[in-house]
Amino acid sequence: MYWYMLLARRTDERAWLLHRQGKIAFHISGMGHEATQVGAAFAIQRGVDYVAPYYRDLALCLAIGITPRDFMLSLFGKAGEITSKARQMPSHWSHKPLHILSTSSPVATQVPQAAGLAFAIKYKRENGLIDPNDASQPRLALTCLGEGSTSQGEWHEGMNWAGVHKLPFICIVQNNNYAISVPIEQQMAVSHVAERASAYGVLGVTVDGTDVLAVYDVMRAAVERAYNGEGATLIEAKCYRLTPHSSDDDDRTYRPREEVEEAKRADPILRFERHLLERGILTEALKQEYEQRVRQSVDEAQRYAENAPYPEESSLYEDVYMTT
Repeated sequence: MYWYMLLARRTDERAWLLHRQGKIAFHISGMGHEATQVGAAFAIQRGVDYVAPYYRDLALCLAIGITPRDFMLSLFGKAGEITSKARQMPSHWSHKPLHILSTSSPVATQVPQAAGLAFAIKYKRENGLIDPNDASQPRLALTCLGEGSTSQGEWHEGMNWAGVHKLPFICIVQNNNYAISVPIEQQMAVSHVAERASAYGVLGVTVDGTDVLAVYDVMRAAVERAYNGEGATLIEAKCYRLTPHSSDDDDRTYRPREEVEEAKRADPILRFERHLLERGILTEALKQEYEQRVRQSVDEAQRYAENAPYPEESSLYEDVYMTT
């Protein structure tokens, strides 16, 4: 867990640096969300269960199997990029072999898609097309989004479908209090997103999204419910983005600096690091080794992407239409 949280943070930091250097056009960060995403990834059957991520899910996707090289290729828009052959914006995740669903720009559209996948899984399970105990087959669909996206109709439609049909479906709302610049109290009248779960007939849980072990525990319970045919779960993970919304945003216009600095003191990586050090699981020597290995991985990924060719012009019209 610590490895993937650290890998995500250093990859994320490098992307910001590359943007400031003018080498890439755009970056949207997941800093502060790593505990939620890694805790969730470790609770599912990675690469088997379906995942429909959202744009901040760098740590989630790395923990499932996407590599820093894959991500760097998308940042630079180079040939060999796996999500869209360099046709999409960065952080629009996709990986068919790993069962990561293609991400669309309109927020919350992934929710009904994930609910549809969960419906298909349930249908196949109930009709003997898959063994519900076969861990080599997908047994649930997980989707993630920010709390701002819960204001979209697609979220409500997907949640309602999951509740009505008692689907093996998990929705994680990564609540960082701001939909770009709009604070949560201007988005909803309830105190917690999870309070909305009862309206759809699903279980709602709120968890500290900066505590990777707490997230894992809540997720495992939701996973077992899904695997056992007990229905859907809505998990609200309370976290805080440590950066502006994206490289095009200036959060100083809507977030007081004191609030941001307080959140940085509760950095989920530093919190987990202290936990591991106090218990002797992590040592200073091992910590330095991880840092070195992570930076080598990020350095290699950047070098590869910078030196990779751009897609051939002749490939422009590939994959526009399905061929038979």
